[in-house]
Amino acid sequence: MSDPIPERATERNLAAAITSDGSAGQLPSYDATKSSYVAFFRRIDVFLTSPVTEWFLIFCVFFLQGAWPVPDVNEPYYVGKAIHFWNRDFGPRDDFFASRDAHWVFYCSAGWLALILPPTAMAWTIRLVTWGLLAEGWRRLHRAVLPRGGLLAAWTAVLFAAANDHLHMAGEWVIGGAEAKGLAYAALFFALAELARGRYRRVWILLGIATAFHVLVGGWAMVATALAGWAWKPHRPRLRRMVPLMIAAVVIALPGLIPTLMLASGANPPVEAQAHRIYVFHRLCHHLVPGCFGFWNIARFALLTAVFLYLCRRIPADDPWLRVRNFVLGALLIAGIGMMLGLTVQIWPQFSAAVLRYYWFRLADAAIPLGTALGMGLLASSGDFEATLSHGWIRRGLIYLGIAAASGHLAGYVIVRALPVVPRAEWRATTWRASFADSRLLRDYYGWRRVCRWIAENTPHDARFLTPRSNGSFKWYTGRSEIVTWKEIPQDAQSIVQWWNRLLDIHVLDDPVLGRRWSQTLAELREKRLLELAEKYDADYIVTTWKPTLDLEPVFAERGNPYLVYRARRSRPPEQSIREAVPSTADLMQP
Repeated sequence: MSDPIPERATERNLAAAITSDGSAGQLPSYDATKSSYVAFFRRIDVFLTSPVTEWFLIFCVFFLQGAWPVPDVNEPYYVGKAIHFWNRDFGPRDDFFASRDAHWVFYCSAGWLALILPPTAMAWTIRLVTWGLLAEGWRRLHRAVLPRGGLLAAWTAVLFAAANDHLHMAGEWVIGGAEAKGLAYAALFFALAELARGRYRRVWILLGIATAFHVLVGGWAMVATALAGWAWKPHRPRLRRMVPLMIAAVVIALPGLIPTLMLASGANPPVEAQAHRIYVFHRLCHHLVPGCFGFWNIARFALLTAVFLYLCRRIPADDPWLRVRNFVLGALLIAGIGMMLGLTVQIWPQFSAAVLRYYWFRLADAAIPLGTALGMGLLASSGDFEATLSHGWIRRGLIYLGIAAASGHLAGYVIVRALPVVPRAEWRATTWRASFADSRLLRDYYGWRRVCRWIAENTPHDARFLTPRSNGSFKWYTGRSEIVTWKEIPQDAQSIVQWWNRLLDIHVLDDPVLGRRWSQTLAELREKRLLELAEKYDADYIVTTWKPTLDLEPVFAERGNPYLVYRARRSRPPEQSIREAVPSTADLMQP
């Protein structure tokens, strides 16, 4: 007699007890059920870790991060120049467009889209290509350093985006609009992936491409890569092998280097020194001078750096992580040198202006978030850390904090993308909340769009305008030329000095009470001064606010719109001219 099936039988005994006549066929096969679950989750794992899925997840992260309404902060600057590079009828008499081109490779490679696409579609096309390349570069870098991908790759991408967005020191961002440095950072991601694998030939070729698109991004990356190779003593590459690769990288970068080197040509030393002071101390000190950085920006960046250094100490060293880690440390060393150079501002301002203009903190603002995100991924993916770390609660706390930060960052941008936010090029506020919550800002934005639409449809394409100092999108919406704006600083020394002199000449008031100050609106200058400026700078129209009212000929005025367009001439003879036509008492007494 066969043994009965035990009450708590194992899966093997239960499966063996199932008869072949079908009477017990209704009992589930535990082995089959288990294997089906395993197969299902294995298929999910294979799907999530496939290169296409990983790329798509990372692309969605970068899309959420950068999909601000067009035009974004730098897009009128970069894309506008690229459009004019290929289409001279776009702002044909604009002084900024007439200045020398610093990002020649970007203008050549992206500007041709202006021949077939309007500016908005052109910007979105460049954005999508840039984010796609950034996503693939990050996927390869993640796979080169970490053993697993899938959701872990998306998580490290979110951590990088969040840290770069909120914990920067000098205001550098990687994931943004259509501009040259986004493509340069994409090439840098690819280069770091090859660096992690020890493929130095490809590293230097890709760094040359990054430098061609943006000299400062690629150039500082070359320096950090050289420092990383020099610091890694156990497997330091031979100098005899590296020098030809470095030379090849410089040759590849020449299309970007030569236009940059030519920016200083033709300017005498006093003009060049003045241009450096204007560029560093007056226009871009918030990116270049450590003393102008916000206290909380420095504090947050220092905290992120401390986390990265902790990860460097605690994560077991393998070759891919060591190479990337040393690159990040090289970027941090460059920023440290920049901090020391910042101490010369008070004692040697001419020297500090000449050296600080090279953006010493740009690479560290991107590299520290990059190294921290990858280090957090290694921390979370390793299973033996509880035995190797002396402080397990720090590890767990960092992982939980990383998960919370990634979730909050993504959720915040999902909310932002669902709201009608004003383009950042139009912001007069410091946060995205104010860009849609401030009714005055919305009114000004839609009024600006309507006046620009009227100008594009009703003025000659070669018309030239006096425009508000802080506008950033006049040419974007109209295609017309303007004289000067705060945002559009040229890159060559001679043009920088001319740009600054025009700003001071047009937009500075000698206020009897407050002294010299920036004018709030062109209408504050009054009719006589505006007509003098229009004649001096060959302007045909003046765009300003309705208050105070001017005795000029209006060609566009709309109820509820704060902006007006005046023709650069009077609507009627001025009262002063009428008084001068009446003989004075002294004149009547002349014989």
